[in-house]
Amino acid sequence: MSKMKIGLQVFSIRDVAEKDFKGAMLKVKEIGYDGVELAGLYGLSADEIRAVLDEVGLEAISAHVGFSDLVRDLDGTVAAYKKIGVKFIALPFMGEGDLPMSENWEKNLAFIMKISEKCRENGITLLYHNHDTEYKKMPDGMYIEDYLFKATGLDAMKPEFDTCWVRVAGEDPVGYIKKYAGYIQVVHLKDYVGSKTANMYELIGTDKKADVTEAFKFRPVGYGVQDFPAIIKASEEVGAEWLIVEQDNSYETPSLEAAKMSRDYLKSIYR
Repeated sequence: MSKMKIGLQVFSIRDVAEKDFKGAMLKVKEIGYDGVELAGLYGLSADEIRAVLDEVGLEAISAHVGFSDLVRDLDGTVAAYKKIGVKFIALPFMGEGDLPMSENWEKNLAFIMKISEKCRENGITLLYHNHDTEYKKMPDGMYIEDYLFKATGLDAMKPEFDTCWVRVAGEDPVGYIKKYAGYIQVVHLKDYVGSKTANMYELIGTDKKADVTEAFKFRPVGYGVQDFPAIIKASEEVGAEWLIVEQDNSYETPSLEAAKMSRDYLKSIYR
């Protein structure tokens, strides 16, 4: 069984990456990450991103790419990420108005299949990154999350489980990882304190109207409620290739310091 590599979702340090992408990547490498998952290109071209990552010595694991970006320019968007060298493109978020049970679903499903085919043509695997919204139930009792993969087929789109949102939704991340054994290549490690509140999406910038409370906060990996030894063991058992640290927001702690705290914790439990 090969050892999984550890990556960082660049969204976690976006405040630094937006100002100095190369400097941010040098710090990520110094901290001890093996690769990065992109969330945008920070004003750089695909060639420039590739050059920075090659120079620094970080693998371009994957990229979170908005559904609307792919709808607008499927060929060009996938071609850009192929230049960068990613193995995976993940749909990072779809609102309730675009998911199953919405009037847009059939149209969106057809386009997801087009995305999958275009990715496959370019040697890229399509993933879906969940939030807690996907753990609402369909009329037949099936979770939207499970229906997504049933509708597309796991050969067309595979899970990228965000273990924070799975647990926030009331499910066991370990159970979900094991449920999709053989189809899990990338797992998001994310920690938090508190419990599900109405303001959670304000914390990641998708709901600016909600009132912020102290009930729910993101934390570096190992500093919240998650059972990461069990999550990592399950991920390894099902053949995952990458564990990706993501912290949607840092508060008192600077984002790069929080990323280092996460990496140091993982070094202490997974060598």
